[in-house]
Amino acid sequence: MQETGNNNTADSISVQISLSGYVSRTGSNGVSVSSGWMSADRFFTDPCFRRRYEEVSVSVFTPKFSLVPDHFFSPVSARSMLAEVADLADSDYVEYERLPWMKSVLLYSNSIGETLSSAVAGTVLRSDGEKSRVLPEIWYMLHALESVTEYNKVIAAFADGYLYLVIAQGRSLLLCNSYQAADFVTAEYFIFLMMKKLQLNPEMTTIFFRTPLKDEEEMSLYRYFRSVDYI
Repeated sequence: MQETGNNNTADSISVQISLSGYVSRTGSNGVSVSSGWMSADRFFTDPCFRRRYEEVSVSVFTPKFSLVPDHFFSPVSARSMLAEVADLADSDYVEYERLPWMKSVLLYSNSIGETLSSAVAGTVLRSDGEKSRVLPEIWYMLHALESVTEYNKVIAAFADGYLYLVIAQGRSLLLCNSYQAADFVTAEYFIFLMMKKLQLNPEMTTIFFRTPLKDEEEMSLYRYFRSVDYI
């Protein structure tokens, strides 16, 4: 279990779902506790799923997403626009979320890991008995930018052979993408490649991860970044 501080005093749970399992993070009184990666079969016996919370968030790691400017978006063309950058199967459904503060629209397909995400969303209810929507992990990463007070904002996640990366400076979004990375060394390569392209100095930057890191992975990042934190 990994314990970190946060600014949220509410009784909360977030569940991040991948093809290989899930990570749950419960929070109360400013303290957040992460389960680390758990196999999908643990869902049925995991005690944290047997109660209700004031706040519940459920996300799915899907590389099938695209962020487009408001003025380019049309609901009727959502599927065709996403198909230009993602490999969609005929059975994949496409949804979208507007991000007004970014003047953008997030297109995505959660047609991945649906069995577990449906089970979690239907079991882990809010205190009022309501279900929470299942949103793509990248949606939460984009929202997390607001909680990073530093000028250089780097938020990453690594799951199922994909690195998810969001980078901003101040209120300007510079990057929102995913990269195929068979291992963490490859994920680091993409992180440093993008930092270099955007002319950001890792030694002056804290990188925030939304997925658990092994000790050796965290120490490897510390060799380059000013700090490594979780969000």
